[in-house]
Amino acid sequence: MLYQAYEIQRSWLNSVSSWASISSQMLSNPANPLGSMGLGPVTANALDVFAHATANYGKPAFGITEVEADGTVFPVIEATVVNRPFGDLKRFRLDGVSDDRPKMLIVAPMSGHYATLLRGTVERMLQKFEVYITDWADAKLVPLHEGEFDLDTYIDYLIEFLGYIEKQNPGQRPHMLAVCQPSVPAFAATALLNGHKSAAAPATLTMMGGPIDTRECPTSVNDHAMNRPIEWFRNSVIATVPMNYRGAGRRVYPGFMQLSAFMSMNLRSHMMSHYEMFKHLTSGDDASAQATKDFYDEYRSVCDMTAEFYLQTVEEVFQKHSIPKGTFEHKGEVVDLSSINQTALLAIEGERDDISGLGQTRAALKLATGLSEKKKKYYMAEGAGHYGIFNGSRWRDNVAPTVEEFIAAHS
Repeated sequence: MLYQAYEIQRSWLNSVSSWASISSQMLSNPANPLGSMGLGPVTANALDVFAHATANYGKPAFGITEVEADGTVFPVIEATVVNRPFGDLKRFRLDGVSDDRPKMLIVAPMSGHYATLLRGTVERMLQKFEVYITDWADAKLVPLHEGEFDLDTYIDYLIEFLGYIEKQNPGQRPHMLAVCQPSVPAFAATALLNGHKSAAAPATLTMMGGPIDTRECPTSVNDHAMNRPIEWFRNSVIATVPMNYRGAGRRVYPGFMQLSAFMSMNLRSHMMSHYEMFKHLTSGDDASAQATKDFYDEYRSVCDMTAEFYLQTVEEVFQKHSIPKGTFEHKGEVVDLSSINQTALLAIEGERDDISGLGQTRAALKLATGLSEKKKKYYMAEGAGHYGIFNGSRWRDNVAPTVEEFIAAHS
């Protein structure tokens, strides 16, 4: 009933949002005298903010059309190169640039948002790399006959994608960058590929704000996962996809629940952002208001995760701590982190990260006991929160150059 109740609420809010948007446009019309007197402008702006806050958002487009590299602006070519039921592999390259640029696989989080949340990450990395990214599917749109998707499947996808990139560029080992949650499966996939002496083993693995060992500096997210048994999550936050979607009958952790959780963590901040948007509109600062709108267009675009992936992640990563304890398995094979002896590791954390606390990602460097210390590096982004380590000015000016220097030193 959870999903059905949400669908009813969403339908109602869509109607209200449309009404507010139309009313705002009518009041803002220069031909309407009420729009320029009294409370007309204020009311129009308030309705605009309300309409934006209650609108329904689908999957955004990456929309990266050009990137400046080495002082020259190049068109960007986007293509889907591998199609899989639960996620595709997308490639971005600069038109007119040599194909011998190093290849990077960016592993986007499967945590309720689309891969387009990393649009800024892709844009910045395109300055130096040919970029591939995991474009995860919305689980409610994947038919039941496609089977399940859990952590084992996630790791299989990464191994397959790395293998594809390596085969397209024989002798050129790809680089992998994992943002937040995928640090765990990316770390495991790297260990398996190193242990099997695969040519697809990445030359470098960069883990950013990832929950490798959530016992280190636990956050409210970690406490929430630890304070309840796995059955509570199974019974309280897992829902069945209704009949109006292609994935009807699939058990999922709905994106709208994840969004509600994220919003509630910083509710005051989000409320102030919308108030600031209202003030920008009222003062005529349309550019600042649009920047806030653009952020929330992306932030509110959410997708569902399969129940098996969500529950396994909660249990293995946040409750059992299987990775740091050395008990994590992939299809019955214990993942031996000490087998990483070729892939150089970079751990990046944000000083003010309230989702993955300081030390949780750095723990990966200690666990890779078979890797030379010369192939390990740690970087803390001063003043950066969780999103600041992969988006925004701190990412572009401080974090990205660190990633580029590390990769250049281990290519």
